[in-house]
Formats: sequence, structure tokens, C-alpha cells
Amino acid sequence: MRSDWPAYFGLPLWVWLFIVPTLLALACFFGRGAMRHVLRPVWPILDGLYFASGVIGAGFLVAILGLIVANMVSRWSGQVFAGATEYAGYCMAAASFFALAHALNRGAHIRVSLFLGLSRAVHFWLDAVATLTAAIIATYFARYAIKTIWFSKLLNDRTQGLDKLPNWVIDYLSFFVAPGRYGKEIANIDPGWSFTPLWLPQLAMGFGAILLAIALWDNLYRMLIIGESRIRGEAVE
Repeated sequence: MRSDWPAYFGLPLWVWLFIVPTLLALACFFGRGAMRHVLRPVWPILDGLYFASGVIGAGFLVAILGLIVANMVSRWSGQVFAGATEYAGYCMAAASFFALAHALNRGAHIRVSLFLGLSRAVHFWLDAVATLTAAIIATYFARYAIKTIWFSKLLNDRTQGLDKLPNWVIDYLSFFVAPGRYGKEIANIDPGWSFTPLWLPQLAMGFGAILLAIALWDNLYRMLIIGESRIRGEAVE
């Protein structure tokens, strides 16, 4: 029976996803100086990636507004905007997942701080354990989000609504799911339209889940190196 966690470079996938990052967290705690020197050049790149992802998420919110306005205009003019509801749903999902990592660093996620005020040591260790647990859960979710996209592509799942996309858009974006067949699919582009394949809106879910897992591991490493969490809740007056 084929394992659900195949081996890569001689080690099962679960080792790369969970054990190796956890060992790296231990290295950050016991070798703070060395790991700070190694990881510091990467931090601005990751911060820029989180911010860019948040901007993309905001762009999808603007797209929802545009779809609502377009649907209103189509009704006033007696036309039918086929698939408007489905497109809005895709944009809402994309906005939510793209914004996850950026919202985390802005302190927009719900965090229970009931016992964090007992002492500085309790605060640090509870925060570290909670972040480690969240990182493991987010990594597990990201792994199966990617697997969901792969299965949707394999089974050729299509929308049950009225939304359609040009085939050339679907074929070009298929590179993110099946890069090995990219050239073959591009060479056989159908000029028509097809119902939206479900793997296409699921790409946003996969990207957002991966980036959230990276953000949680990143926050854990910085916390262990610096000694405090970089997540700050925004004050609301």
C-alpha cells in the first residue's frame, strides 16, 4: 500500500514538514546568536512577502466590489451576468486566504491571553508552545490543501454554477498544478470557454495556507531568538 506521506531525499514527507522545522526551532533557542545571524537576511524578504500577500487579498476585496457593481448594472440593463455569484465567492475565499499571514503579524487573529499576564516567563513559554502548536496544525492543513488541489486537477472537478473562463487562462494557470504537462497543454489550447475547474480557485487556498504555515514557523523562530513575540495587536480606541 502506497504511503500517504511519500519519501523525499530518503526521509518521509512528515519528517521534512514537522520534525525538521521543530529541530530548527530548538536550534534557534539554544543557538540564538548563530541562528540570528543566519536568519536575519531572510526576515525582510518574508516580511515583504506577507505584505504583498495582504495587498493581493485587499485586491480581491476590491474585485468583489467590482463584481457587485457589474451585476447591478447588468440587471438594470436587462442583461444576465452569468456566474457573478460564483466569481464573488472565489474572490472572497482568495481574499481570506491571501490575507492570513499578513493578518497574523498585525495581530488581527483571535488570540486568548488569559494566562499571559501571570509573569514574563509564563508569557514566553505559553506563547512559544501555542505558536508551535499552531505552526504544526497550519502545516498539516497546508499539506492537505495542496493535496486537494492535486486531486481536483486529477479528477477534473468543475464548478456546479454558471461561471466559465477562457480555456487559454485555464491552460496557462495549469502550470502551478501540473508543470510537467505545461508545454503539452499550451500546445493544444482550445479557443473556447469552459466551466471553471475547482483547482483554480483552490490555488489561493493552497498559497494562503502555505504562507500562513511559513509565517507561524517564522514567528516561532523569531520569538525564540529575540525572546518575545513580534505579533502585536492593533489598539482600537
